[in-house]
Amino acid sequence: MSAKTGISGARPQRLTSYLDRLAEAAGHADRAVPLKLYCTGLLLPGERKSIEPMAARLAPDNVRRMHQSLHHVVADAAWSDEALLGCTRDYALAAMTKSGPVVAWIVDDTGLPKKGTHSVGVARQYCGQTGKQDNCQVAVSLSAATWNASLPIAYRLYLPEAWANDSQRRQQARIPQQVLFQTKLEISSTRSAKPRPTELPKERCWPIRLTATTRASVRRWPDWS
Repeated sequence: MSAKTGISGARPQRLTSYLDRLAEAAGHADRAVPLKLYCTGLLLPGERKSIEPMAARLAPDNVRRMHQSLHHVVADAAWSDEALLGCTRDYALAAMTKSGPVVAWIVDDTGLPKKGTHSVGVARQYCGQTGKQDNCQVAVSLSAATWNASLPIAYRLYLPEAWANDSQRRQQARIPQQVLFQTKLEISSTRSAKPRPTELPKERCWPIRLTATTRASVRRWPDWS
């Protein structure tokens, strides 16, 4: 087990290096340690991955202080989710494409089961992970796929109409005014749901039509520009 991360495994140095890259992408030295601890908490055993139980696992002797540190980096620190996702994309794509090029772009939705009601966009809706109507958040995603692996490289949270039209919940969750209700198909076809073309591999890809709830299509590279 690595003393620095608390993660068991044969390659703790690879994890440490990866977390260092994420911390650099977060853009401020004060965010480095809390961000690494938050990522570590997500990887540690335990069903619940909210801040309070993760804080208890990471620092059982000082849960309150750990909770404050994790909450600040998740809820208040002004890091860019696009920068972190770009860092993850570059790291993983480099490894994926060693065995072959990207052959398809996949547009789909991803359900994230939730037990509470306060997470942004959570509602009773179809959840792919459980295969039924369930309490969850839903994100529309764009993934790059090789013959051997796939990687989500862009996400946009789906905000149900009940959330989009509720001014009190919007204020409590700090939802920006410019974020309005869009269907999943509308999200998938906007540039804001996709990285800029210069950030993506330029191999020619096969078009594939999905039958997922987004009813969106996977397109050849030029169609994303």
